[in-house]
Amino acid sequence: MKQLVIVSGKGGTGKTTLSSSFGALLNNAVLADCDVDAANLNLMFNGELKEKYDYYGGKKAIIDQNKCDKCGICKNICRFEAITFENGIYDVDPYACEGCNACVIACPQNAIKLETALSGEYYYSSLNDEKDIVHANLNPGEETSGGLVAEVRKLAMNKAQEKNKDIVLIDGAPGIGCPATSSITATDYVVIVTEPTTSGLHDLKRIVETVRHFRRDFGVVINKYDLNSVVSKEIINYCISDGIEVLGEIPFDETVEKSNLEINPVVNYENSSAAKAIKDIFNKVMQKLK
Repeated sequence: MKQLVIVSGKGGTGKTTLSSSFGALLNNAVLADCDVDAANLNLMFNGELKEKYDYYGGKKAIIDQNKCDKCGICKNICRFEAITFENGIYDVDPYACEGCNACVIACPQNAIKLETALSGEYYYSSLNDEKDIVHANLNPGEETSGGLVAEVRKLAMNKAQEKNKDIVLIDGAPGIGCPATSSITATDYVVIVTEPTTSGLHDLKRIVETVRHFRRDFGVVINKYDLNSVVSKEIINYCISDGIEVLGEIPFDETVEKSNLEINPVVNYENSSAAKAIKDIFNKVMQKLK
């Protein structure tokens, strides 16, 4: 069983468009949407929800009102302004609390403690006899996305082993932070999607450094390459000079917008230039996994 992840140095490059297309082309696979802060891969497939799990990530402060003597030390020491004082009662705003433990240590009455908080949910859905998907939803304001990514991948791997799937396709988190690194580690191949903009090239270099840090094999895809031929050339020159393989270039195609509006992967549309390019890239990546 192989693990393939699709990532990008920044959001909006077309990572999920490519992931959904790969997912449509794959057989005997489990898809894993690890962009848990804004999961949407599951929207492209009409899956049937089978299992739901609670995710407990970080901790939040809780004030025992029976012990609190209203001294206000906790409010003064909280640098996140998570302690509120209303109607003569000190309380904790769970969306602002970072679980840093400062108020717990400072409270002279031992009236505050940290409790593990419900940070989100993750789900297992069946798409058809050949494919399943694992996806998640991180609660607003939570910062334990890397841990939730790990849970999504763990469940996807378990389902893949249980059902003898050939591949786990991971729609990774964008950027280079904790959720992105949690998406990349221990995978067999990484596809990096970039776009022909100055910020796209800048963030491509950052994600390349990140992938190399984890010693993963990878290649680059340039999406909407024909919108800016100058920067596309810069990206290609950078890849050549740094020994990076360019897996392919996807042209701008209005069919992609249509496919998103109709909630249907673009590779399912005939006479689409983007679909043709994606299929060529897919075949090349499958050969690498073999």
